[in-house]
Amino acid sequence: MEKKIIKKNNGKILKGVVVSAKMKDTVVISIDSFKKHPKYGKYIKKQNKIMAHDEGNKCKEGEIIEIIETRPISKHKRFKVLAK
Repeated sequence: MEKKIIKKNNGKILKGVVVSAKMKDTVVISIDSFKKHPKYGKYIKKQNKIMAHDEGNKCKEGEIIEIIETRPISKHKRFKVLAK
């Protein structure tokens, strides 16, 4: 009998554009979101840049990719690129 161990990851899944792919096994993703101002009600565009682990440097600049939250990989990396 073979047992398969399925690891559950309940982390956030985010979608963004690759801004930089110049580092080894790391990409920088820009994530845009619209937040409503609490007092005035106007929608404000917010931009976050997140570093993610990219095994094998498969992502290129300008691609739209999905990333998932994982355990800390390094000082700044807390996300991993989902397989295409």
